[in-house]
Amino acid sequence: MEFSKEVERSIITKYRKFIFSPLVKAIRTYELISPGDRIAVCMSGGKDSFLLAKCMQELHRHGNIPFEVKFLVMDPGYTKENRQQIEENARLLDIPITIFESNIFQSIEAIKDSPCYLCARMRRGNLYAFAKELGCNKIALGHHFDDVIETILMSTLYGGEFKTMMPKLHSQNFPGIELIRPLYLVKEESIISWAKHNHLTFLNCACRMTEELDPEKESRSKRKEIKNLIQELRKKSPYIEMNLFRSVENVNLDTLISYHKKDEYHHFLDDY
Repeated sequence: MEFSKEVERSIITKYRKFIFSPLVKAIRTYELISPGDRIAVCMSGGKDSFLLAKCMQELHRHGNIPFEVKFLVMDPGYTKENRQQIEENARLLDIPITIFESNIFQSIEAIKDSPCYLCARMRRGNLYAFAKELGCNKIALGHHFDDVIETILMSTLYGGEFKTMMPKLHSQNFPGIELIRPLYLVKEESIISWAKHNHLTFLNCACRMTEELDPEKESRSKRKEIKNLIQELRKKSPYIEMNLFRSVENVNLDTLISYHKKDEYHHFLDDY
């Protein structure tokens, strides 16, 4: 059996309970894929997006919902080595990627304040635009369960608001295109285990600016800090992660001081 087929088989056999079943559950629960969809799987070169690509291939070939899928890689200015690794992994895993260039890294080199935020927005905009050119109505990103619960804590502790990463969103700047996150219920530890089981090596972070940072400074990033906090809390209770996730499913509006939906604000005194 060729290597790419072995990798595919591992997803639906050894990792069915931890990867494929949660993936299917998320797609059904949040209605992420509909018949006739043309989905652009956006790949950064990391483990998450490559796993997502293989899962979408499996669904496209053997799933019950008919849809089309494209695999997009945006090169924002990768080093030669990083780009070669992405191309080699795509060849190894039999993923027919389409690469387009944007030179985003060069555009933000001189920016000192929040370059990561700006880079993320620019990359997202470019992905939407290119996906639209290809006639896609959805883009799929590789965010997973850990990203979701980390966002809850980051928003609460550092943003002063209670929110999380949604399983799907309508694009505000590109009408008719929707963002979906099929790995929404898949835990990162399962993705890491899958990659190790298949002896796969992916890009960890291909950002030139991050590569130049002192490792000690990088470890103090807010998301890394939150990830470490959750790991510590997990030692005290195995239910911490799921309780965090359920906190955004079980919101009791009667116990909130105030809340808003778009531009409509509500305060508990309104109905007191």
